[in-house]
Amino acid sequence: MMAAVEELQSLPGVGPSIARDLYDLGYRNANDIAGEDPEAMYAKTCRKQGCKVDRCLLYVYRLVVYYSSNSEHDPELLQWWHWKDNGLAFTRRQNPGSASQE
Repeated sequence: MMAAVEELQSLPGVGPSIARDLYDLGYRNANDIAGEDPEAMYAKTCRKQGCKVDRCLLYVYRLVVYYSSNSEHDPELLQWWHWKDNGLAFTRRQNPGSASQE
């Protein structure tokens, strides 16, 4: 368990607590998370904990799914706060031309 939790902590935005949440959902590494639905992950965490969990966890789940599902990453999008409901990640999806091309 400890090796998997430590590996999950290597994901951006993931500390010990969120790594344990991911582990409790059955994830052991980034490959397990690739292509997952962050909203479903968040809902499952809320059910497992028996309460509505802070939405910041959803934002981190969005970030780790993005990170795990893509081989190239926009450095700005590797910060969880850009994955809020109206954050930079969603603005860029709605206006793809607004992202700077490197």
